[in-house]
Amino acid sequence: MSWAAGLGILTLNVRQNARVICDRLHFGFLLPQYSSDPSLSSLMTLPFLWLIAGIALCTLELVFPTAFIELTMGMSAILVAILARFVPHLGVQVGVWLALSISLTVLLRRFLPKPRNRTIEDSKEAKTLTGILPGETGRVLYEGNSWQARCADEEMAIAANQKVYVVERRGTTLMVMPENLLHP
Repeated sequence: MSWAAGLGILTLNVRQNARVICDRLHFGFLLPQYSSDPSLSSLMTLPFLWLIAGIALCTLELVFPTAFIELTMGMSAILVAILARFVPHLGVQVGVWLALSISLTVLLRRFLPKPRNRTIEDSKEAKTLTGILPGETGRVLYEGNSWQARCADEEMAIAANQKVYVVERRGTTLMVMPENLLHP
C-alpha cells in the first residue's frame, strides 16, 4: 500500500469520526453530506470552521479567563455556525458574529456583580485590643469587629486599649496610627 493510499484511508477515517461526533452532539447538520472523496476539503466548510472556532474560543476561556470575552465570542461563533448553513456569504457571517459578540458581551456584563469598593475612609477610629510592637501585628476593634493591625510607623509601638486611627488597609490588615500622634 502506498503512502498516498494510507493518507486517503486516514483522511476518510478522520471525516467519518468527525461525522459520528457531530451526529452524537446533534451538530450533524453542520457537516457536508458524506461523499467518497477522501480529501479534507469537503469537510472544511464554513459552518464546520465556525463550529471549530466557537469550541476553541469557549475552551480557551476555561484555560485563560478573560472575563467571559472569549466565551461570548465562542458562543457567537457557534450560533453563526448554525446560521452559516442558511446564509453562505462570509461577509454577512462575520458581521453577524461581530454583532453577536458585542451584544452578548454587553448583555453579560449587566448580570455580573459590580466590584465593591474596598477602600477605608481616612482616619476612622479604632481601639487596640492587644499591644502592637514595632514591625509586628496586633489586634484592634474596628467597627465592632476584631481586625489584624500594624502600626503605620514601623518603629513605633502602641499599647493595648489605646485609641488609634485607621489610615490604610492592606488586604486584611489595617494600618493604624496612635491618636496622640495625629491629634497632639
